[in-house]
Amino acid sequence: MGGRQKTLAVLTGTALAAGLAGPALGSGAAHSPAPATAATGPGTLVVEWNRELITILGDPKAQPAGVHPTRSFALLQAAEYDAVVSITRAGPAYKFSVSAPRGARADAAADQAAHDVLAALYPGERAGVDQRLSSRLSVIPGGPDKAAGMAVGAAVARRLISLRSDDGSAAKAPPFRPGDRPGDYRPTPPDFPAPVFTDWGSVKPFVLARGRQFRPAAPPAVSSAAYATALNEVRNLGSRTSTTRTPDQTAAAKFWAAAPVWNVWNQIAQNLVTSRNTTLEQAVKIFARLDLSLADTAIALYDAKYGYRVWRPVTAIRLGPTRYTPRIVGDPHWTPLLATAPDPSYPSAHAAFSQAAATTLTDFYGARHHLSVTSKGMTRTFAGFQDAAVEAWLSRIWSGQHTSFDNRAGRDLGTQVAGTVAGHL
Repeated sequence: MGGRQKTLAVLTGTALAAGLAGPALGSGAAHSPAPATAATGPGTLVVEWNRELITILGDPKAQPAGVHPTRSFALLQAAEYDAVVSITRAGPAYKFSVSAPRGARADAAADQAAHDVLAALYPGERAGVDQRLSSRLSVIPGGPDKAAGMAVGAAVARRLISLRSDDGSAAKAPPFRPGDRPGDYRPTPPDFPAPVFTDWGSVKPFVLARGRQFRPAAPPAVSSAAYATALNEVRNLGSRTSTTRTPDQTAAAKFWAAAPVWNVWNQIAQNLVTSRNTTLEQAVKIFARLDLSLADTAIALYDAKYGYRVWRPVTAIRLGPTRYTPRIVGDPHWTPLLATAPDPSYPSAHAAFSQAAATTLTDFYGARHHLSVTSKGMTRTFAGFQDAAVEAWLSRIWSGQHTSFDNRAGRDLGTQVAGTVAGHL
């Protein structure tokens, strides 16, 4: 059995051993979407706008790298969703239900809403967004139904942008002061960058009542035997020079770090919607639930990260047993496989985001669904969404970023957020 097959074979067993296996999700039966209708058009238009946002985000000048795009995805998909259900009445509105005349085109509404959100968020990308709208609208027959749909989309986008204009996402965070007690987060080598998104936990959630609604319990003390065991696992598996980590685990670590994890899960949803000829109503619901869950997970995640301010494994391992943690096998020169992200360790972002996404997509497509996922020229295959999520969070141990405690907390957080969003829609 080769390295790739070995990793997949032991994936679930490893997760169980670490206390990471997720709960049974969904009914296990895939939903069969209804055939597309001429009145609404196929769900691929939702995919096109989702891809347009990912393309925009590929320009480093469009938006600073970080979690801010989760807000953009949520606004885009919530606007399309509310625009469509305002006309079809196929589900409850996320926020706004706009009056629409009989016959109004739901596809025109979704196109206009998506355009207006992206144009408002990224004015420097207006030319490309305008071109996308022109191309989309050109395939819809002209007339009052098309105009009515466009008016609905514009109204929804305007209201959502106004609603989120003072949500705290543009607030300037106060200076971060690192602690010096055992377990306190401090900037990490080699460049010791200032921590990021220190105030993102204060951003107004999209669905949750507040950022700390599902804040996990505190992690074990860094002086405990349990923490030492988890940290030594990272020391052995996550080192740049590890001889314990398998080649496939190294490949997985690099795969999940190659692109923003929310991009990867949105691309998974794109492939599903496209391959199944999904209706517009179903497509807007899938993406709305996915991206509202990811956005609120980001807020809840950073509330917890800066609520607990736990140091990263590289800090703990380099400081070693002499100063703080007598059970840790220290190494002042230890270096992780991949550079450490500049924020606290607990909980794990990859675990939280991936569990929220896997929970959402399992609800729509069932627990067992073959996936082939490509990112930055690398491809991984999975037997189901949960398998992909498990590998995503285990990859953070293999890359030297997180302990199993970080992953467990992230998994639970993502599950709870996704469940709340599902209940709202």
